[in-house]
Amino acid sequence: MAWLSESERRARKRDDTRDRSILLNQTLLSGVGLVAMGVAVLIGQVLDTTTFVLGATLLFGATAAAILVPWHRLPFWVVAVLPVADIVALALLRHSAPNGGIGLLWAFPAMWIGAAFGIVGVVGGTLLVATLFWFTIAIDPVQVFTVSTVLLPLVVGALAIISFLAARRADAQRQLLEKQSRHLGRSVDRARRQEDLVTEVLDAVDFGVIRITPDGELVVTNEAHAQLQGGASDDATGALAYAADGVTPLDPSEVPIARARDGDTFENQVVWYGEPGSGRRALTVTARRLTEIDGTNAGVIVVSRDVTAEEQALRAREDLVASVSHELRTPLTSIIGYLELALDRDDLSGDSRHDLEVAERNAARLLELVADILSVSSLARPGGGVTLDPAPADLAAIVHASVEAELPKAADRRISIDTTFVASTFAVVDAQRIRQVIDNLIDNAVKYNVDGGKVFVEVSGEDDRVRIAVRDDGPGISEGERSRLFERFFRSDAVRNSTTHGSGLGLAISEDIVRRHGGEISVDTRLGEGATFTVWLPATRESVS
Repeated sequence: MAWLSESERRARKRDDTRDRSILLNQTLLSGVGLVAMGVAVLIGQVLDTTTFVLGATLLFGATAAAILVPWHRLPFWVVAVLPVADIVALALLRHSAPNGGIGLLWAFPAMWIGAAFGIVGVVGGTLLVATLFWFTIAIDPVQVFTVSTVLLPLVVGALAIISFLAARRADAQRQLLEKQSRHLGRSVDRARRQEDLVTEVLDAVDFGVIRITPDGELVVTNEAHAQLQGGASDDATGALAYAADGVTPLDPSEVPIARARDGDTFENQVVWYGEPGSGRRALTVTARRLTEIDGTNAGVIVVSRDVTAEEQALRAREDLVASVSHELRTPLTSIIGYLELALDRDDLSGDSRHDLEVAERNAARLLELVADILSVSSLARPGGGVTLDPAPADLAAIVHASVEAELPKAADRRISIDTTFVASTFAVVDAQRIRQVIDNLIDNAVKYNVDGGKVFVEVSGEDDRVRIAVRDDGPGISEGERSRLFERFFRSDAVRNSTTHGSGLGLAISEDIVRRHGGEISVDTRLGEGATFTVWLPATRESVS
């Protein structure tokens, strides 16, 4: 049967069903008829032996035909020969034993022919039964007209109609089931093809993908996952797993797969697999929650990607930048020192002094740029960043010192700095690092403001937090550039097209310092409406790292 088409299989199934139906109907009638004939013989109700034998022979001959003839090879209408023969045989049997109740057996062939041939079979079978029934009554002078003379054909006809309706209903249900079965089969085939396609795609990509059920079982995995992580992630031992710095061993519960099994979700966790040295691999791992259609938890999908080359390239770049910056800082410090000595001389002419001051300002600016590059290089290094030495400090004093240092530059452009709302507020901070943040914010507010503008600085305490705000009435920042303000080396289009100098590193460094204190920094700005930078810091030491 495996080589047959779907239509051929359905046709073969229909043929088998028809043969079984014919055999079942005929043998059932023969069995009941055999019992009825036996009872009629035993109690002596057979009046015409010849007719009785003829009817029995015809009935059992039809039964033999039902068993031996391959009906599925013949036209469907030929099957009507059997119920017609049964009706005639029952008529002969009833005529030979009119009081034996054999006429009731007409219900069997009438129901059969009604179910098989529809309304035509119902009408034809009922008329044939009624005709033979009335004919046997008419030729027998002993039998008289009674209610049963009319009632028996009506009952047989009613049973035939019921059989017809039941058969039609069953046929409709069968067709519906076949249609649903075909649709389900197509859906299964489509789902199988989609599953095969997804499997092929997952095995073709170079990043690992696994799915974890809510019970923590791995149900989907691709070849790349096995190649990238191997056994180190599947058993979640963490024996060969290290943090982003490449040297800090991860606890078994901190390994990405273990975290995902516990229900955690995370983005781009960098993990090194393998002992420090050659042959190790860096992966960035992301775990995201899956949900069913009804919103219930469907597990977690974990995606891992090999970033060894990128991590090594970043480290090499940062090492190069740091090395070059270190080499530049020493001669720049020496140059600034000699320029300061030269400016201390009293015999300098006006032009010489002006030239030396220009050289000193540019050397100092270059030294600040080198310092910023070194700081941001430290931030980018895994496990790196600024170090803090927290101690109780008055933020108002730090702000006033920063404002005082910025006043000369602000005065050159007629910019005023308002510190009316700077209140004495104490917090546990690294005063030098917070001074660096405030210097950067006030310097930016002055540098990117318009001539004659205003800068407002505020310091206040709220519950267990302190707030530092620097606001200006400058040109503001566009919405498209606002989200990139804290990126390293970012400078807006307006600044790049102006003569205002800057490295684009100050805000990135400030953000890291604030976060190391356990705080946050944000900006509220609109184009043409100035900008307000707000720093929130914890007042206590517990949040300072």
